[in-house]
This record gives sequence, structure tokens and C-alpha cells, in this order.
Amino acid sequence: MAKPEILSEKPIAMFELKVEIDRIMKKDEEVSDNTRKTEEYLKKFIKLKPAKSKELVEKLAGLKIPRLKDQHIAKIADILPKTPEDVKAVLEGYTISVTAESMKKIAEAVTEIIGEEKIKKSEE
Repeated sequence: MAKPEILSEKPIAMFELKVEIDRIMKKDEEVSDNTRKTEEYLKKFIKLKPAKSKELVEKLAGLKIPRLKDQHIAKIADILPKTPEDVKAVLEGYTISVTAESMKKIAEAVTEIIGEEKIKKSEE
């Protein structure tokens, strides 16, 4: 039996997973139940279109906040915290310290992107 080898790891946001699952579903006629369940979950919880989510990820990375890594940016893009307090709550699960000024910048970046696009309703 072949043993798969992990070549690299990179955290991804939910919108990136949705794009990949959509690609797989177009390519394969029959997909697993787990893939279908994951797609349903993502449809419920993704609030921005992929282009806007990607723009947000790029904007957050461009802020050059010390100690803010890809996994933190992906989580922020998933949850979309709108206030510095919300950003603090999102980052509390990680061993990272971010200044109040940086949290304010993150919240402003999120609200700016959200302001440009109306958030999808969960019925869509």
C-alpha cells in the first residue's frame, strides 16, 4: 500500500475550500458524501463572494502586522470580525499577541470590504 507524503501545508480560508470543492464537483460526476456535506456547510457559512474574500486576504496580508500568519488571516476571513473586540475574540484561540492598533486596522479592513459588498443572505 502506498503511503501518501505531505509535501507542504498551507492554511486556507473557507472560500478557497469552496472553490476547490466546486472544481472537484464539476470534474467528477460522483463525489463522496463528505464532499457534499462540506459543500452544504460552506454554502451556509460563507458570507462573501470568493473575489471579495480573496481581496480581504490580500489586504490583511498587506497590512504587515507582526506575528500575524496565514492561519490567522484565514480565520479572520472566515469569521469577518467587524470590531477590534471581535478581532481579539477571534485571535484569543491562538498564542499570538496583537496590539490594539493592529486589531483596529484589521477590523477596518474587514468593514471596508464588507461595505463594498452586501453580505449574502443564508437563504442563497
